[in-house]
Parts: sequence; structure tokens; C-alpha cells
Amino acid sequence: MVESSGSSLQVSGWFRPKRASQPPARLVGAARGRGMNCRAEVLEVSVEGRQVEEALLAVLHTVLLHRSTGKFHYKKEGTYSIGTVGTQDIDCDFIDFTYVRVSSEELDRALRKVVGEFKDALRNSGGDGLGQMSLEFYQKKKSRWPFSDECIPWEVWTVKVHVVALATEQERQICREKVGEKLCEKVINIVEVMNRHEYLPKMPTQSEVDNVFDTGLRDVQPYLYKISFQITDALGTSVTTTMRRLIKDTLAL
Repeated sequence: MVESSGSSLQVSGWFRPKRASQPPARLVGAARGRGMNCRAEVLEVSVEGRQVEEALLAVLHTVLLHRSTGKFHYKKEGTYSIGTVGTQDIDCDFIDFTYVRVSSEELDRALRKVVGEFKDALRNSGGDGLGQMSLEFYQKKKSRWPFSDECIPWEVWTVKVHVVALATEQERQICREKVGEKLCEKVINIVEVMNRHEYLPKMPTQSEVDNVFDTGLRDVQPYLYKISFQITDALGTSVTTTMRRLIKDTLAL
């Protein structure tokens, strides 16, 4: 266990890259919240239909690996110990990629549920296979009765997804490899962003822990978060064009 007395804890993580370091993720801006800045990051992926779930889980789990701690065990106000965070290697079935996630079945089930709903909505949309999913971290600010607590976001990760249709098994195999390489870049980007010294909510007192962390899980304690998604036809085609060019260039070799 890690002993602490009101100080912050940085949870470390790792992954299984195939390539060297890549440029950092694009910082799309910071929206002014009430009393703090909300940091926003956007990632874009172009995948085959059967790769949607694995690609999104790889990104979401990587972010939450760095935004989770072990369970807090308070001894007295201001003094507590933090349990360890277990990790698990996950091999993708349809992408040449292995990522690391927090070893929490409850957290994994929660993510799979919303990712599955997104995948189904994307498949049933009848459009061009465009959508985006957002992972928002927030903290609560207590309001006086009869008003509900205010949720103040401090970091938002948005993943834009474009599903591509492939004609041959050779194209699918190339896509399997290329998506793995792109996911490696995304994970490196995420880690670089996490290593910046930017805003994190301060460690709460025992009476305020539920305003900062999700304490409902038995084996891990992520920062409060919510996930939303939308299906849209206005995301652009730059990522898909890049993926098709990569596949075409590989076939030409």
C-alpha cells in the first residue's frame, strides 16, 4: 500500500508499442469552467467495423489507467492509505495490438456496455459510419438545498471514429496491421499528455472523496467520469482517406 497524507498519487502505466515515439496529440483547446480550465483532447481513428469495439476499449482503458487510483482507506481525517492498482495485458483479436488496462472486471464491464451501445448505434445508423465518443472527467461542487450538485468538467477526451468498408481479405490484413500502428501512436500521445504537469483535482478529505472519485467500484477508484457518444455525418474524411492511402500503398509494394 502507498501511504499518503493529502498528497496526490500518479498512477503509472505501460503498453506494448511496435514503433518509436510519435508526435503528441493535438490539443484542441481549453474551455473555461466555473473556477477551472477544462482540458480537451481529440483523437481520430479509422477502423473496420469489427475493430470498433477493440479500438475504443484500448483508448478508454489507457486513459482510465492513468486516471485511477487504488481504494482509499482513511485512518483519520487527512491521513489515509491507498491500495494498489492491478493491471492486465489485453491482446486484441482483430487488431495487431496489445494494451494494458486496470485489472477491474467492474470497470471493464461498464466500458464494454457503453462501447457496445455505440457500436450498435453506428451499425444501425444507415449513414457513412461516422461517430464520436467522449470520456469526460469532472468533480462535484456541493450546492445548497434544493439545488442538485454541480458537475464541473476538468478534462475531456474525444475519439472520432470512421468505419471503412474493405473488399478483400488482403485489405483486412493490412488494415489489422495499420490500425495497430495507429493505436500505438494514440497510446503514446495519451501517455505524453498524462505526463504533463497540468490540473488534477486535489486529493479530497474523507468527507469530500465522493466529489472527486467514483467510490462505487470494489477494486479501483477512478476519478469521476461519464461517457457519451453521438452518431454524425459531419466528422470529415481526412482519417479515412489516410487509411485507404496506407492500404493502397502497401498493396503496391
